[in-house]
Amino acid sequence: MPTYAIGDLQGCHAEFVALLERLSFDPRRDRLWLAGDLVNRGPASLDCLREVMALGECAEVVLGNHDLHLLAVARGGAGLKRKDTLAAILEAPDREALLDWLQSRPLLVRRGETLMTHAGVPPHWEADQAERLAGEVEACLSGERAGDFLERMYGNEPSCWREDLEGIERQRVIVNTFTRMRFIDAEGCLDFAAKEGLDSAPDGFAPWFQFARRDRVRLLFGHWAALQGHTPGSRVNAEALDTGCVWGGELTALNLETGERISVPGWR
Repeated sequence: MPTYAIGDLQGCHAEFVALLERLSFDPRRDRLWLAGDLVNRGPASLDCLREVMALGECAEVVLGNHDLHLLAVARGGAGLKRKDTLAAILEAPDREALLDWLQSRPLLVRRGETLMTHAGVPPHWEADQAERLAGEVEACLSGERAGDFLERMYGNEPSCWREDLEGIERQRVIVNTFTRMRFIDAEGCLDFAAKEGLDSAPDGFAPWFQFARRDRVRLLFGHWAALQGHTPGSRVNAEALDTGCVWGGELTALNLETGERISVPGWR
């Protein structure tokens, strides 16, 4: 019963289907972990949502920043952005079922000492703490005031985690860490400006996986297409899953048991 971890789909439905065929994926036997950002930028976000939802319990999915953006547009009063490709979902007859399913996805999934989030887990959050903090936001998304949370979720401040943070400031740091993190400084503060490869790091910042951890967990993440599936200089057991399918790269599955990577060409 292999488990395959797959990076950001971002609306690349044909490529997702092709990858499942390449894997000879059988939902009665196999399992999928999907690292978030099922939607946006690519041509078939609606089909991606329907396909993954139909897989049922054999697919574990974490929320990415584009997934949360869709929820914020649909239920939090946010507006569509110029490059968004979400209209088909918002106009679909089954939109509410799809949005309900998406909103119930977690920020983190864990199997033993293997954790998957969309953007990573910072070195100052050990596994149990990360799981607990993810649960705080998941509770907001499942609560009666989810729309208010989605409306206030956006923002870059505060950029540094503190245990004494409360309310929306605390929740925003948790969301940003799990879904937008790339570069951090020695104190764990987030930079939001640099989005390209490692040479775009601001002074005093480095990729989050180049800081040592106290635990020895295995971390799976997507989000950072410019890494092309590599984590150079890593000081932790981190495996990048986003190989830039929507940008003309590849869509990649990692066999969690064997470490083998299987890819298909990305969207062109």
